[in-house]
Amino acid sequence: MSDQKPEDDQEMPLVSHLAELRTRLLRCVAAVFLIFLALLAFAQQIYTLVSAPLRQYLPEGATMIATDVASPFLTPFKLTAIVSLFLAMPVILQQIWGFIAPGLYRHEKRIAMPLLVSSIILFYAGMAFAYFLVFPVIFHFFASVTPEGVSMMTDIASYLDFVMTLFFAFGVAFEIPVAVVLLIWIGVVDVAYLRRIRPYVIIGCFVVGMILTPPDVFSQTMLAVPMWLLFELGILAGSLVRKRREQPADQVPPQDQPPSVQS
Repeated sequence: MSDQKPEDDQEMPLVSHLAELRTRLLRCVAAVFLIFLALLAFAQQIYTLVSAPLRQYLPEGATMIATDVASPFLTPFKLTAIVSLFLAMPVILQQIWGFIAPGLYRHEKRIAMPLLVSSIILFYAGMAFAYFLVFPVIFHFFASVTPEGVSMMTDIASYLDFVMTLFFAFGVAFEIPVAVVLLIWIGVVDVAYLRRIRPYVIIGCFVVGMILTPPDVFSQTMLAVPMWLLFELGILAGSLVRKRREQPADQVPPQDQPPSVQS
């Protein structure tokens, strides 16, 4: 059957693979660099946007500070480079797909591409969730527990490191459905097993929420509940993928079956 072999079933020498890999890596670097050049003039505005969730909870008259001499320049520069990498993800995804697609079977392509696209969308969704919902809660909590006589004036470099860690943590947490579908698809676990361990997964979600968020129940729940719901979404999607994969290979769709010979 045509589904049982790669569509481009041609052997390529190792040198050709390495040359193609180098070309695609250069395209990824070029995409990031071009976006970076386009955004460099707006580096200060980008940092102002990213720091807005904290600045709105600073005490009246307080501002963010820069403790290093070069921080006012290097910190927005670093943030712009990271934003450029995030914005270039569709191009990077396209290059990754172009490199691995020729070696995939047709049925593998049908699931690999949606998983790659979904992983990028979910990562962006996790970052947006952190920025619009989690950051206000976290920074409001930090501002409310500041001891009397202490002025909350955060260093801009420390703030960037903190929010990038949370952006990455929430982005990875939102990849749970993709990870679940992959585990089911390659046969590491089955849907029944994942349903049996659901109570442990829920506890694990709250443990992760406790580690990554301030020690208050509300912000922990804001991370734990979406992680649990995404796990359930992964089980649902994985069960659909598994059903399609387990369909007997010798079953021919009715429209493709030869007409029966009547005696």
